[in-house]
Amino acid sequence: MRLRDIIDVVVIGSGPSGIMAAIAAAQQGAKTLLLEKGDRPGRKLLISGGGRCNVTNARGTDHIIENTPGNGRFLHSVFAQWSNESIIDFFTSRGVALKEEDRGRMFPVSNKAKTVLDALRREMVALDIQESYGEEVVEIEQTKTHWNVVTRNRKIQTHALVIATGGCSVPQTGSTGDGYRFARGIGHTLVAPYPTSVPLTSEDSFITQGKLQGLAFRDCVLTLFDPKGKKVTKEQGDLLVTHFGLSGPVALRISQYVVKTMAKFPQERFLPIVVDTNPTLNQEERFAFWQSAFHSSARKAIRNILREHLPDRFGELFLSEYSLDPYLEGAQVSQKMLKQLVAWEKEWPVQVTGTLGLEKATVTGGGIHLKEIEPTTLASKITLGCYFCGEVLDLHAHTGGYNITVAFSTGYVAGRHAAEYALYQPLG
Repeated sequence: MRLRDIIDVVVIGSGPSGIMAAIAAAQQGAKTLLLEKGDRPGRKLLISGGGRCNVTNARGTDHIIENTPGNGRFLHSVFAQWSNESIIDFFTSRGVALKEEDRGRMFPVSNKAKTVLDALRREMVALDIQESYGEEVVEIEQTKTHWNVVTRNRKIQTHALVIATGGCSVPQTGSTGDGYRFARGIGHTLVAPYPTSVPLTSEDSFITQGKLQGLAFRDCVLTLFDPKGKKVTKEQGDLLVTHFGLSGPVALRISQYVVKTMAKFPQERFLPIVVDTNPTLNQEERFAFWQSAFHSSARKAIRNILREHLPDRFGELFLSEYSLDPYLEGAQVSQKMLKQLVAWEKEWPVQVTGTLGLEKATVTGGGIHLKEIEPTTLASKITLGCYFCGEVLDLHAHTGGYNITVAFSTGYVAGRHAAEYALYQPLG
C-alpha cells in the first residue's frame, strides 16, 4: 500500500554516493528528497583529487577490486550493474569531457571538481529532485507502513531510505559518523572505524630533526614488515617526507596495513618499513653504477659525486649515518662503502609509529558490517526499505579514482533499488 503525500525515497548525505543515489532513484520515477546537514552539496567531492576530482579509474573492474583492500570482492554484483565505464558514460553524455592520466586516473579536462559537481546538480534539477541543505537528521524511525526521517525542523515520511552519510574522515565536509548511529539504532553492527589513506608517523631522528622534511621521491617502493620480520605488504608510488613522518600516495596506500598490523601487535611501539628509492634497477646494477661513478670521478669528493645522483639531503644523511668523510675522494671508496650505499638507496630503513588520526584521513576503514547488507541491492538484511552506500559501509578503496568509483557505483545501485522498492513493494 502506497501512502499519499509521502516521499518515495529520502537520501541522507550529499557526497558522491548520496548525490548519485538520489539521481538513480529519480531516474526510476521515484519522488526523491536529498537531505544534507551542511549548507551545500558535494563538499568532499570539491576537494577530491587535489580539487580536480578524479572521477574514476579507466582500468577494468577487476583492477578496481584489487585496489579496494577493504572488502573489494563484495563489489562484483555492484559493478555488474554500474561500473567505472558507466561513470565515464554518465559524465561524458552530460557534457563533461574527461581525460586519462597516469595509472588510469580519469579527470575532467577542465581540471576543476566544480565541473563534475555542476553536472550532477544539473541532473538533479532536470529530474526534479528535492534538495534540502542545512537540515540535519537526528533520528530515523520505522513504522508498519513507512519510515520517519526526523530532522531538527520536521518529520518526513518516506517509503524507502538511503543512508549515504560517509565515514569519519575529513569531518569538515560533514562526515562525522552520523550513519553509524542510525544503523545501530535499527539493529546493525559496526566494524570499528579506522583511518586509511592517511599519512604515517615516525620518531626516527631524521624525522624529528627535520633533516629530510619536504623531500620527495618519485615512484619508490615501500615494504612493510611486522615485528617478527614477516612481510605484510608492498606498495609503489610517490613518497613525501614530512615533519611528522611519511606522506604521498605510496604512504597513504600502505597506511591501512600499518593500522591493522599495529592492532595485532599492541605491545610494539613501531613497525619497520624498507624504502627502495630506485626500484628500476636491482642491487647488482646499482652497485655497478656507483662503482663506475666513483671510478670516473676518482679525484672528486664523494659528497659531490653523491649530489649528482641523489637528492642532496638524502646523500648527506647517508654520509652522516655511516660517519663517512664527505671529502673522501672517489678513488678511495671501498667495497664496503659501495655496499652500504646500495643498501641505503635500495633498503632505506624507516620505523613508523602509526598513522595520523581519522580526522586527517582521506578515507575511512570499517563501517556497517557487510554480512548484514544484501550485495546485489545494498539493502539492509535486518529491516525493509533501508539501503546503504559509500563509506558508511565497511568498504574502502585506495585513492587514485578507486574510492570515488566505489562511492558512485554503490550510490547508483542503492538509489535504483530503493526506488524500485518504494514504487513496487513498500511497507504495509
